[in-house]
Amino acid sequence: MKSTLSLLPFEPADGAGMLRRPARLGALLGEVGKYGRIARIALVERLAYRLDFILSTLLRFLPMLTTILLWLAVYAGAGQLSGGQLGGFSLKEMISYLLLVHISRMFSSMPGLAQGIARDIREGNLKKYLLQPISILPYLLSYRAAHKAAYITMTAVPYALLFFLCRDFFAGWPSAPVLAAYLLSLLLGFLIGFFLEAALGMLGFWFLEVSSFLYVMGTLTFFLSGHMFPFDLLPAVFAQVLKALPFQYLAYFPAAIFLDKVPQEALLSALMTEAVWALALALLASWLYRCGLRRYSAYGG
Repeated sequence: MKSTLSLLPFEPADGAGMLRRPARLGALLGEVGKYGRIARIALVERLAYRLDFILSTLLRFLPMLTTILLWLAVYAGAGQLSGGQLGGFSLKEMISYLLLVHISRMFSSMPGLAQGIARDIREGNLKKYLLQPISILPYLLSYRAAHKAAYITMTAVPYALLFFLCRDFFAGWPSAPVLAAYLLSLLLGFLIGFFLEAALGMLGFWFLEVSSFLYVMGTLTFFLSGHMFPFDLLPAVFAQVLKALPFQYLAYFPAAIFLDKVPQEALLSALMTEAVWALALALLASWLYRCGLRRYSAYGG
């Protein structure tokens, strides 16, 4: 399909570069405004189910509590309860880490995204993106951004209360540059999580049923992201391999920044690497989509 940018009636065909720039700028602003309205509609839709938000948030705290109790038992069994360390993490730092990875996953997890894309491909519903003046990736990105904004808004108070009750586990707030790097890593983690799931969903162009594969990938991602424990507990060679993969940015990396486990002189290069991964996954998802469209037939729907 041709981009709407090339169909503008007021864009000059040739020889008018100065006139062409305002046309392109107006088209770009129009595209941004269009997906901004989609995000606003998705936000209103999501906020309509407040009880579901509250209940799901409360249920999320239960596995967090059991994980903390598990690590208390691990440190007690290792005789490291009073000041000892495992993998460079004291008990307080470990509990802080477990709390922080939940914040990381709040931004980076994309439940149902890959399954939804694969289902739309399989059932023929993908044609709505082909017939209407919207692109699937920007549409889903704005939709997910709105859902994340709604979720973070609704869960801010419960999480603030939880962190207040657990404040003794933290050494204090990081410095302003570290805090800024932490927030940026969360936003980049959102992009990496989105485009990774979108790329997996595009496999529906080549395979009729991908639910089992996506389940396995979800389980692996949970482990490879550092959600269960920090990579520093593993042998050095395995830890270095996992830190070279993009999965660490979904959970481990932002938490490590907050806990000052990433040297400040390496923060900028680490964030640039995360941004490169986000761009690479965005290009991969877009490339898979274009390749998949060449073999797509809109049956069903």
